[in-house]
Amino acid sequence: MPVDRAGEATCVIIAREMLDTTQSDDAPPQDEPRGCLFALSQPPLMIFLAVIGCLLLMASLHDLLLL
Repeated sequence: MPVDRAGEATCVIIAREMLDTTQSDDAPPQDEPRGCLFALSQPPLMIFLAVIGCLLLMASLHDLLLL
C-alpha cells in the first residue's frame, strides 16, 4: 500500500470507469442551470415521494371510508 508524505497509508483504486474523463453527448452545458424537472427525474426522490403519497392516500381513504 502506498504511503503519503505524512506517513499515512493511502488507498489507490484504478478502474477503467474512473480513468474515463470524457463528457458524454447528453451532458447539459455548464452555463445552463438545471431546473426542478432534473431533480424530479432522480429515482430515489421519486420513490420517496411515491411512498409518502401512498401513505397520505391510505390515511385519507381510511378517514373517509372507515371512520
